[in-house]
Amino acid sequence: MIARPFSTLIAGLVVLALGATPSTAKSPEREIDFHTWTSSADFLAGTSTGTEVADDALTFGSATGSTAYVDPFGDGTAKTYDQASWVSPEVHPGFGLTELVASWNATTPAGTWLEVAMSGHSDQGSTTKWYVLGRWNSGDDTASGDIHRTSVPGQRDTIGNVSVDTFVARSGHSLDSWRLKVTLYRLAGTTAAPVLRSVGAMASRLPSTSTVPVSPRGGAWGRVLAVPTYSQETHIGQYPQWDGGGEAWCSATSTAMVLDYYGAGPTPAETAWVDPSYADPQVDHSARSVFDYAYDGAGNWPFNTAYAGTRGLDAFVTRLRSLTEAEQFIKAGIPLVASLSFKAGELPGAGYGTNGHLMVIVGFTIDGDVVVNDPASHLIKSNDEVRTIYNRQAFENAWIPHSGGIVYVIHPTSLPLPPHPTQANW
Repeated sequence: MIARPFSTLIAGLVVLALGATPSTAKSPEREIDFHTWTSSADFLAGTSTGTEVADDALTFGSATGSTAYVDPFGDGTAKTYDQASWVSPEVHPGFGLTELVASWNATTPAGTWLEVAMSGHSDQGSTTKWYVLGRWNSGDDTASGDIHRTSVPGQRDTIGNVSVDTFVARSGHSLDSWRLKVTLYRLAGTTAAPVLRSVGAMASRLPSTSTVPVSPRGGAWGRVLAVPTYSQETHIGQYPQWDGGGEAWCSATSTAMVLDYYGAGPTPAETAWVDPSYADPQVDHSARSVFDYAYDGAGNWPFNTAYAGTRGLDAFVTRLRSLTEAEQFIKAGIPLVASLSFKAGELPGAGYGTNGHLMVIVGFTIDGDVVVNDPASHLIKSNDEVRTIYNRQAFENAWIPHSGGIVYVIHPTSLPLPPHPTQANW
């Protein structure tokens, strides 16, 4: 079930008194901070070079230069794109961050795309270079000037590197501040433009422990959300150009389940390209829409939330500290896509082991165990087998120590997020 192999072992825990509220959920060992820009005032606080702000969004004002871009997955022909950029204010999380994941919601008409990069101030007293965290658009009509969306490998230096979509500081290094740069691109001589509605990042510094104690109740025991169930196994062998279904599509399948929970999945007209003999074409559509051509897979975290953002939803990547925090989202009616890894037998009832897998937290039993839509559940090709229950402590140990509690938070703006902890991680 390999979706995202994890290169580091990280863990932590928030220990709360029974009945404590999420506002107490800060641990001195487990530092997580989330900051996002979502309004006209937010964008006006940044530095614009050719961009303009209107209706709580950022878009082209006037081009400030051009770039000849050779798509590494295209035909080798350079296309010229006009560009404009925006740099965020500097963010000081209050701790020395060692990892950062950005996410964004945007609209990119044909022939347009955007690049998100980050820089920070290192503990060595210097400002880092700009690390590219993603080159993204929502389409794949290369004849109209779309690029192949991609992460950018090979960015390692003395301060850090980018692992697919995550900035990772080198051992012994950290950043005490960070900022993002978004560059907007459109085919030279055209007027279509990307529209950026939100951009932000989760920064973290996590301890290296391999297990966590079970977290206390958070108020959602006995509540389960009616998220539809889709199996990734029914798609084995479909569309090899997007990694061929099955184990490679756990992230895309999980994202598709959440979109359909909100009634925001693709229409039959949008999925008309899918072979009509394939069940659940929305899963194939999701895999195509989130695919990262450099990573050669559908498990790029911010590409999944960016796809959800094209469906009229607000979506971002963050880390949670415990299932106690996850319960706050279930109480608010918001399912979570969670990233886990575990050896065979470490998650009783799963029937498999994985170096990286995503599934949807949909609720909790009356005893506090985790109710999930696991797209690989029992490795059976049936949607009826996707809903399952995992032991709370076993789930938490497969999630918190391994991905650091990574989740996709996807919700309509009409459904507000729960109150965040004092050290805000959403």
